[in-house]
Amino acid sequence: MTPRTPAVDTHPADAPQRDVRADVLEDARTTYELDRRHVFHSWSAQAELDPMTIVGAEGSYIWDGTGRRLLDFSSQLVYTNIGHQHPAVVEAIQRQAADLCTVAPQHANAARSRAAQLIAERTPGDLDQIFFTNGGADAVEHAVRMARLHTGRYKVLSRYRSYHGGTDTAINLTGDPRRWPNDYGSSGAVHFFGPFLYRSAFHSTSEEEESARALEHLEQTVRLEGPETIAAIVLESIPGTAGIMIPPVSYMQGVRELCDRHGIMFIADEVMAGFGRTGRWFAIEHFDVVPDLLTFAKGVTSGYVPLGGVAISRRIGETFDHRPYPGGLTYSGHPLAAAAAVATIEAMEAEGIVENARRIGEEVIGPRLREMQQRHPSIGEVRGAGVFWAVELVKDPVTREPLAPYGGSSPDMAAVLAECKALGLLPFANFNRIHVVPPCTITEAEARAGLDILDRALETADAAVAG
Repeated sequence: MTPRTPAVDTHPADAPQRDVRADVLEDARTTYELDRRHVFHSWSAQAELDPMTIVGAEGSYIWDGTGRRLLDFSSQLVYTNIGHQHPAVVEAIQRQAADLCTVAPQHANAARSRAAQLIAERTPGDLDQIFFTNGGADAVEHAVRMARLHTGRYKVLSRYRSYHGGTDTAINLTGDPRRWPNDYGSSGAVHFFGPFLYRSAFHSTSEEEESARALEHLEQTVRLEGPETIAAIVLESIPGTAGIMIPPVSYMQGVRELCDRHGIMFIADEVMAGFGRTGRWFAIEHFDVVPDLLTFAKGVTSGYVPLGGVAISRRIGETFDHRPYPGGLTYSGHPLAAAAAVATIEAMEAEGIVENARRIGEEVIGPRLREMQQRHPSIGEVRGAGVFWAVELVKDPVTREPLAPYGGSSPDMAAVLAECKALGLLPFANFNRIHVVPPCTITEAEARAGLDILDRALETADAAVAG
């Protein structure tokens, strides 16, 4: 099989090249057939799937089952923060496998201890104890459990337009349509509107108004639900899949004050936004706020080995100094995952990867997307930080009618995504948005190349507006 080339090659000259061997491509066909026969995929109608096979990856690029090279502007599910196949992390996993593949969580081991130390050194405030989980959803589950046990209360508040994971408590806290089939109204979750000026629930005309009105709404929700019944407020520091809506600083500080006033725990969900994605180690740092609990996953290992966790403040940690915490996981702090976390964090520090994400966002992605917004009538708004941006696509820039309905897709949106892939870009999309979320290691040349492709593909969306 001859590798297919994109319709236009805008990749930088120094991008990694790879001739995909014929036997690998033949194996890809078998892989696809076995997948369709045996693999049950998440969030999908199984008979309608046509998954892309990936046969290789390096840096900011992946190769699909036809041998085509694609610039990965999705970071898969927004987690390959240090890019694909970083040699230091691959070597660390191999070295750990040779030394100690696994150990039960009740025993100490060097990889877990070092990973906890490195994470605690980077979390804000006194979030110095780390409970390791397998991923982000169970991190949220355990953070909520800790808050409930610490306060003796049950209800947990979270915003609409949010995502907190696919397990039982996490999916009920989620504020997008994936919750609906799993929500039986018995989880103790209460939802409220967060600040989102472009689609304001409060008829605001400025960020200041939006912040003040959203805080007033949240305070009223707390009052009407009964402060003494509320264990925690859970917020993605910057919502990810729901739309990368950066909250005003005054809003996040107001939430902290509201929690303090009523003895409510503030849980910051950093599963997607953490570990360099926004140009800071954690997105909560943008707001000068310290939560009581902080959940993480994804970027902590760049997704090389599954790992998540909860960073715990001293006052909550003290609750369990002489009282057993009633929860645990067989693979909590698994040595292979912990070794990957250590190598990932050390690479990010040594190579200035967090700083690179900030610079690329400020100097390349942000300016270019704002310039594209001026030319493309299909772009309603762009917003983001670091390498964490959303492009809101609309049918009508005046009415702001989305290019795809909330909770769904559309032929127009599908056409834009197909054009991205045809031109050599792997996009991340949700509803009517394309998220620009490449690895934090992306070079300026690669970022410009990907944005060139997106610029071309958005001509398809513009045609829908004109139509």
